Amino acid sequence: MMPEKKKDIRKLSAKQLKEFFVANGEKAFRSKQVWEWLWKKSATDFDSMTNLSLKTRELLKEHFVFNPVEVHTSQLSSDGTVKSAFRLADGNLVEGVLIPAEDRMTACVSSQVGCSLSCKFCATGYMDRKRNLDPAEIYDQVVQVKRQAEERYDQPLTNIVYMGMGEPLLNYANMMKSIERITAEDGLGMSPRRITVSTAGIAKMITKMADDEVRFRLALSLHAANDKKRDTIMPINETNTLEALAEALRYFYEKTKNRITLEYIVFHNFNDGEEDARELLAFARKFPCRINIIEYNPIAEADFQNAEKDKIDAFAEFLERKGVTVNVRRSRGKDIDAACGQLANREKEAS
Repeated sequence: MMPEKKKDIRKLSAKQLKEFFVANGEKAFRSKQVWEWLWKKSATDFDSMTNLSLKTRELLKEHFVFNPVEVHTSQLSSDGTVKSAFRLADGNLVEGVLIPAEDRMTACVSSQVGCSLSCKFCATGYMDRKRNLDPAEIYDQVVQVKRQAEERYDQPLTNIVYMGMGEPLLNYANMMKSIERITAEDGLGMSPRRITVSTAGIAKMITKMADDEVRFRLALSLHAANDKKRDTIMPINETNTLEALAEALRYFYEKTKNRITLEYIVFHNFNDGEEDARELLAFARKFPCRINIIEYNPIAEADFQNAEKDKIDAFAEFLERKGVTVNVRRSRGKDIDAACGQLANREKEAS
């Protein structure tokens, strides 16, 4: 008879963990101790659970395993950004980034191995989507980047953005569970207001987030406020038109009262003209929002180029004159392919 395969302990709910202890003749309160080790203290082995008896630890080892995410390689940018390739238990790699700034330390984490959306300007979009990450795999990335912030900069992690590899809304249940563990009092205890989930735009899932009354922030990767242009760079737009997205975003704001962020990469001679700015303004006026103007980070797979600095500045100034809150985000970590749109597991470049 084949031995029973051990289960990943972090796939258990608090209730299932309690039931396991009771069924094995242990006190029910042991489950709370273990739960705290798993999600508050971020333990990844049973031996570190020092307030449990050796007998209890052996019982756990007999039935369960950990599948921790480990730092495979890390690179340090000249601007202080740190990009890490994280190795998953099955050997797959995903990437995450620590972005230091004067007033914050931000972790950029992945939600999928690869991506299925094929956005033409994004390196991850040229990869296949292999699978979704489970909640613990997303949580582990945050823990690892948090440690990097503390060890390298002696600063706490302040913000998390789901802007790494993959489309978070196509891994909805696991994304939501990871945020629950990151924000819970018996988890990492971070404020949901410090978390931003970025989507390429899936209207029905934005509506679901609204119905679930999420407390984290939402960003839409827009990049063109004209359906014809957006179709050419983001195939998802063909089934999630700007009209459908605007309706979903309006509903999201009504339900959550969270102002949305529109992310807009300015490409040279594609979406950097005054007409493009007017179209963006018209879209932005459909719901309360702020706009992040983002420099493009060229990738080998695509021919897009970053717009010239004066074009970007004029674009932003036009919107500001019309009363829109605009932030021009200069790229971080470009020299190590850690900037927006550059994550693609180029392992040979890591060191």
